[in-house]
Amino acid sequence: MIVSTAVACALAAVVTAYTDIRHKRFMVKNIDPIVYPGQYRSHMHSFFGSDAVTKDLPTTADLQKGCASGENPNDLSVYCETKIINIEGIPTLYYVRGPTDFVEVNPGMFSTYYENIDKAEIPYPQDFFAIAGNATARSQSDVNEGTTGLTWWCENGPEDRQNRNRALMPRVTCSGNIQVILRFPDCVQTSNIKNYAYTAANGGRCPSGMKRIPQLRFSVRYNVRSLFPKGWSGTPPLKLACGEVGEGYCFHGDFINGWFDDAQKNLLKATSRNQWMRVDGARGEGKAGTTCGPKDREPAKGTSDYLTSVDMMKMH
Repeated sequence: MIVSTAVACALAAVVTAYTDIRHKRFMVKNIDPIVYPGQYRSHMHSFFGSDAVTKDLPTTADLQKGCASGENPNDLSVYCETKIINIEGIPTLYYVRGPTDFVEVNPGMFSTYYENIDKAEIPYPQDFFAIAGNATARSQSDVNEGTTGLTWWCENGPEDRQNRNRALMPRVTCSGNIQVILRFPDCVQTSNIKNYAYTAANGGRCPSGMKRIPQLRFSVRYNVRSLFPKGWSGTPPLKLACGEVGEGYCFHGDFINGWFDDAQKNLLKATSRNQWMRVDGARGEGKAGTTCGPKDREPAKGTSDYLTSVDMMKMH
């Protein structure tokens, strides 16, 4: 896997999305089918997208047999927080109410944006998967903000990003949601899809031998004020499953492609920088939603409890 270097990037406030999809979380579990396939030894992840995901790394065809938790029935990708019939996932966020008291914070909104489609040369290859961010990051120097764009801030203010490390959670009480964004690689080697990279790390172009794909961006909003209405001053009582209290450095995401081919052809038509486009397909309109009820396919395996997951990680 190619590791990118930090370069300048646009601020998160500049939205260049051509299409976006909202997803609901359907599972929290201590699995990571990309990093730890076949094992229950990961920190807790929140999953969005196709409910066909288990501890084992799925193919695109596997995901397309599942039920989507997102609003587009043509996208059965997995997004791990790290929906469509893709799989997405992210590290689960917790409100730290006490030394051993962790309360899950369910994202109020999880959206996937597809950007720079006008520059894409090919759609996502079958079985393509990628990881964005650094799950072991413990400082700003461990974060490639220039490529991933990883930033935390208060959605409706106040703004303190100029007074702290941008991958730290806000040090002021947010008037609304606390938000984070993360960008994924936009280049892939078609002969070896495990080899991917960022154009931002290569002068705005893909490295030799790679093709450009649409750039995926996660946008996650958490309503934390409902958990502690009085807010916070300094370090917020929030913790990602992969990091320490108040930090945001380790935020990362997983993506496993589950798009149906016909919908991907329509996705590549969303090239206008000024007009949003709905991505339709044979399975319905791009905002039709789901009626199948996504769920954990293996509820008796692994765990959704934070402290139990920590114990299981210590066993390896």
